[in-house]
Amino acid sequence: MTSLTRIRTCFFLCCFLSSVVLPVTSQTVVQASPIHSAGSQVITASLQEEEYASFRAENPEWTFNHLAVDYRNGNVYLGAVNRIYKLSPDLEVQVSHETGPDEDNRKCYPPRIVQPCSEPLTLTNNVNKMLLMDYRENRLLACGSLYQGICKLLRLDDLFKLGEPFHKKEHYLSGVNESGSVFGVIVSYSNASPDMLFVATAVDGKPEYFPTISSRKLARNSEEDGMFAYVFHDEFVASMIKIPSDTFTVIPDFDIYYIYGFASGNFVYFLTLQPEMGNGPTTGSSSAGREQVYTSKIVRLCKADTAFNSYVEVPIGCISDNVEYRLLEAAYLSKAGSILAHSLEVAPDDDVLFAVFSKGQKRRPRQASQDSALCVFSLRTINEKIKNRLQACYKGEGTLDLAWLKVKDIPCSSALLTIDDDFCGLDMNAPLGVSQMVHGKPLFSDDADKMTSVIAYVYKNHSLVFVGTKSGQVKKNSVCHLLQKDTFASKDGSGGKPSPSRLP
Repeated sequence: MTSLTRIRTCFFLCCFLSSVVLPVTSQTVVQASPIHSAGSQVITASLQEEEYASFRAENPEWTFNHLAVDYRNGNVYLGAVNRIYKLSPDLEVQVSHETGPDEDNRKCYPPRIVQPCSEPLTLTNNVNKMLLMDYRENRLLACGSLYQGICKLLRLDDLFKLGEPFHKKEHYLSGVNESGSVFGVIVSYSNASPDMLFVATAVDGKPEYFPTISSRKLARNSEEDGMFAYVFHDEFVASMIKIPSDTFTVIPDFDIYYIYGFASGNFVYFLTLQPEMGNGPTTGSSSAGREQVYTSKIVRLCKADTAFNSYVEVPIGCISDNVEYRLLEAAYLSKAGSILAHSLEVAPDDDVLFAVFSKGQKRRPRQASQDSALCVFSLRTINEKIKNRLQACYKGEGTLDLAWLKVKDIPCSSALLTIDDDFCGLDMNAPLGVSQMVHGKPLFSDDADKMTSVIAYVYKNHSLVFVGTKSGQVKKNSVCHLLQKDTFASKDGSGGKPSPSRLP
C-alpha cells in the first residue's frame, strides 16, 4: 500500500460525476450527489504525479451513489446499488456488504418486512441514499431505498451489521428512490450525551409518512429500540417539519430537494432546491401548463433546538456577466484562507461556502443547459442576513414569508428581546423565511461542460477548488486576485470565464 505520509490522494467518480473528495489529510466526509444522478460505474484515485488507481462496479447496474473517506487512515467507503464497499486508499477491495436486491413495493407502508402487503412484490434494487461516518461509535450509516428507506449500521472495520432498525415509523427515512434525495448531518455533544442525526429528505408526495427535515437520536447501541427516534416528540411539538397538505393543493408535485448539509458553530445548515410558491394554484413542471420555477435556499437550524423554532431559510444565487445562476447543483464548506478572506472581508479561519449553480430557474432534464457557474459565499454574511431578518420580525415588521409552510401570510409579532448571533427562536415568529436573496461572489463560469460537483481546501493561504463536470472531467482551480476584480485561475485553461492564469 502506498504510504499516506507521502501522498495526497484525491478520489472522484467518473462518467456521471456525483462527488469529489478531498485529500485524506484534509477534513473528513464528503457526500454530494446531484438530484436524479444517473450514478457512476468507476471511482478513480489520483495517487501521486501521474499515477492513478481505479475501481469499477462489479455489475453495470450497481452504480455508485455516495462516497465517504475515513480521514484517519484514508479508507474509502462506497455506497452503491445493492452493495456497500470498503476500499483501501489505493482502491483495493477490503470487504463488501450486500444490501439488495429484495422483493418490495414502494406502496407498502409499513414495509412487508413488518406486516403483509397486498401490493404486488417485485425484485427491487436497493439504491444507497445516504452514507455517513459515525466516528464516535466506529460505524457507518448506510441508508437505502428498500422498505421505505431503512438504514443499516455497519462496523467500519469489516462492515459487519451492528443493527438494522425497521419496526417503527421513525425508522423509515424516505421512500424516494433517487440516490440524491436524502442528506444527513451528525452533531456531536459531550461524551455524556449521545449524538444527534439531522435528516433532510424529499418526500415524494407522502408528507404524512416522512418529515422533510428532522433531528433523530443516534443511540450508541446500534440495536437500541430508540435508534432514530425524534429528539423530542409530544402531542403538539416535535423535532421535525412536515410539508403541509395545503402546499400540494397549490403545487401538486411540490418537494424540497436537499443538495448539501453541514454543521458550523451552533447551527446546522442544509442547501435546498425547491419550487417557488405563486399566488394561486399552479401546475408542476411535470404537468401540463407553465413550467415550474425553482429557487435555491439555505436552511439554518440551531443544533440544540428540539422544537425547530429556529428554522430560517434564505434564498441564494449568483450573477455572472449579467447571467443569473439560480439552480443549485452542488456545494462544499471550506475555510477562507488569507487571500480569499481579504477579498470577502472575513477572517482566514471563517467558513465559506463554494456552490455550483446552473443557469436560470427552470429545470429541464431533457434539454438541460450546460451553462453553470462556481460562486463563493461567506457564511458570516448569510448569518448576518438572518440576524437582521429576525430582529426586524421581532419588531413586528413584515410577515413570516414562508409560503410553502404557511400558505397564508402570517404577520410578524413584536416582542422586546435581544437577538444575538446565537439566537435560537421562540414559539412565535417561526419558522421564518428571508425574502431578500444573498448573492454569492462569482468565480468561474462555463457554458460548454456543466459543473456538477465541487470540493475545496486551503493550501499555503490559497483556496484550491476542484470541480467535477458532467462529462467526467475534474478541474483543479485556485481562487486568486479577487481583491480588485474577479479572476479565476484554471489549470487546464478550458473555456471558462474569466481567463485563466498560472496556478501558484
